[in-house]
This record gives sequence, C-alpha cells and structure tokens, in this order.
Amino acid sequence: MASEKPTVVVTCTAPVNIAVVKYWGKRDEELILPINSSLSVTLHQDQLKTTTTAAISRDFTEDRIWLNGREEDVGQPRLQACLREIRRLARKRRSDGLEDPLPLSLSYKVHVASENNFPTAAGLASSAAGYACLAYALARVYGVDSDLSEVARRGSGSACRSLYGGFVEWQMGERPDGKDSIARQVAPESHWPELRVLILVVSAERKPMGSTAGMQTSVETSALLKFRAEALVPARMAEMTRCIRERDFQAFGQLTMKDSNQFHATCLDTFPPISYLSDTSRRIIQLAHRFNAHHGRTKAAPMLEKLHSPFLSGWPVAYTFDAGPNAVIFTLDDTVAEFVAAVRHSFPPESNGDKFLKGLPVEPVLLSDELKATLGMDPIPGGIRYIIATQVGPGPQVLDDPGAHLLGPDGLPKPAA
Repeated sequence: MASEKPTVVVTCTAPVNIAVVKYWGKRDEELILPINSSLSVTLHQDQLKTTTTAAISRDFTEDRIWLNGREEDVGQPRLQACLREIRRLARKRRSDGLEDPLPLSLSYKVHVASENNFPTAAGLASSAAGYACLAYALARVYGVDSDLSEVARRGSGSACRSLYGGFVEWQMGERPDGKDSIARQVAPESHWPELRVLILVVSAERKPMGSTAGMQTSVETSALLKFRAEALVPARMAEMTRCIRERDFQAFGQLTMKDSNQFHATCLDTFPPISYLSDTSRRIIQLAHRFNAHHGRTKAAPMLEKLHSPFLSGWPVAYTFDAGPNAVIFTLDDTVAEFVAAVRHSFPPESNGDKFLKGLPVEPVLLSDELKATLGMDPIPGGIRYIIATQVGPGPQVLDDPGAHLLGPDGLPKPAA
C-alpha cells in the first residue's frame, strides 16, 4: 500500500465536566447505559484538562498506552472497548465508501500517551476527561467523524459529556443497544459568561468505594435511587435546562444543591451504606448555607426578613459533590472574591498561603464582621488543601503544534522536560 502514510500522530485536549443533575447507576454494565439522564457543566481547559497523543504506524508491533508517564495495561476492558468501537466505526466508514484519498490501514497498531494538568488522585473527574480525550484523539487518527458518545461512554459513562463545551445533557436513551444514549449540548460555553466555578480540594482521603462498585450496590439495594431515577430526574432535567437557558442562578443553584444532597442520600440508602462526604465536606455545606442565609437577610425586604426563610432571596453560591469529598461551588463573578475570603476564614491555609488559590485570579477582600458572625464556625486550618478557580469552557480541541505531541518520532513518550 504505497499510498498509506507510515505514521499519523494527533494530539488533543479535553475538559473535565461536573454534573448538576447526577448520573448514578447503570441499566447495562457492559454498554455503560445509565438508569437516568444527567446534565453537566464543562470546565475550562486553562485550569483542568487532559492532553492525549495518539499515533498509528505500520512500524508499531502492539497497542500501547502511557498515563502520566507510566505505561499501563492496554488490555483493560474499558480501554479495549473504546479501541474496538473506534476501529469498528473506521471500518464502517470504509465500507460506506467514504474513504479519504489516503486511507489509513486499520491493521496499524496505536500508541497513546495521556496526561492531566491536575492531580489525578484528587477525584476531579479525571476519567471523564481522559476517556473523552482518548475517543477524540483516536477518532482523528483513524479518520472517524461520527458521534463519539458511544466510544467515550464505553470508557467512562460521564466521559460522553466531556465531548462538548458549555452545558451538556446525557440522554439515558431507551434502546437496548444504547445507540440513543448520547450526549448533546444544551447551551454553548459563551452562554453564561458570569458563571464561575470554584473547586475546593479537601485533604485527599481515599474513597471508601469506587464509583463503579458503588453504583452497582446502589442499583441493587436502594429503593430511593429507583424512585429518584424514575419519578424525580425527568422533571429535574427539564427544570435545570430552563434555569440554564434563562440564566436563572437562584433556581439553578437551589436545584444543584438539592440534587447533590439527594445523590448522597441514595448512597446512604444503599446497603451497606456508602458515604463519600467527609467531615470537611459537611462543613463546606454548612458554610455555603450560612453564607447564603447572610445574603438572603441582607438582600430581602425587612418584612420578608421576619419570615426567616432562606428561600426568599439571595442564593449567591451553590455546592455539588460527586463521589468524593471535594466540593464544587458555582457562583457568579461578583461573589467569587467574598466567598473565597469566607473559605480562607473558615479553613485557613496551613503553610501554602500563596499557593492556596490556583487558576483564575481572585482579588483578596475583607469579610464584614456581620458575615464572620453569621458563619460562626471554628476555623479548621488545612481542612482545604487548595482552591481552583475556573469557569465554563469549550469541548475537546486539536493541537496543531507538533511540539505539543507527548510521543516522540519513535512512538515512545518524550522524556519529561
């Protein structure tokens, strides 16, 4: 085959996503089909991203993969499922007669190198970014241009949501083959420019149970999970979509917190119970509600204030927790500085004061005595390791600069700079 290129190399980046209507539980373990739809916010890749280089060559003798510089077992079932699916789509493209002038040999082996610019062990949805990036890079290398939801999903369910920027819905689908279980964009990243995201990284306590095993146990034992999936999530999906389209932060924030709390309630309703939240996580929840109560009182009319209802006005921050202790806070740009100051006040950095805040710059502000009194919490030094400040961002990108490749001309990872 003289027309075939001996080697093709592609490097892509892909984002992390954070669900505001959670996915928990599968109706098909092998195809990774969820028992309910979910909706997420894509975070900006300037702060959190996976970079993946995929290379195919007639000189490679086997498929190989490296993650963060270490070679991993390419035989992992989920990795194999992604590779099989991409190669199937590439073959289908061939048989449909949609060949490029230089078709690439499907018999070529692939080398993949992937790395994250954020701590993989911190429970920050690294598998979603990782598998979305893998699917995107493999598709470019093998010349596949169809919907990649199924490829990414076979690696990690929530990875299909990282294939798009902005606000993304993963439709659960109904077909047994999963062909209608796909991700689609609800609104682009430019839709809500004032929205900000703060990731509060809690001291890394090991998860008591991985997500895959946790989901399985919940599906088998939690009546609340079944009720949530069937009776509550459909209306929540519609309401969350409305909140996003109308940029209604009050309703968006309230629903985000309620959905997070309910997800963790289903974990406690699992038998034996699963608890992903730590004491620090629960204190962050308390901090957010007290911060909101303070703003509810100061913004509400005096007559409303007598009713002492935190629902009336002023919900400047919202929290959500995935299957781990780290908090993700949503807020608007005019509240970021004050909330970061409230976090510093409640969880003073032990030693890394200058590195406590990463990502987007946030101006330091002083807290009012009134707010400090409302927070009323004994400070816990070092309870939060650091904060990453970010915003809504775009979907996967192809990097055109050959210098960005993680693999050298020999198909092996470049030595660390």
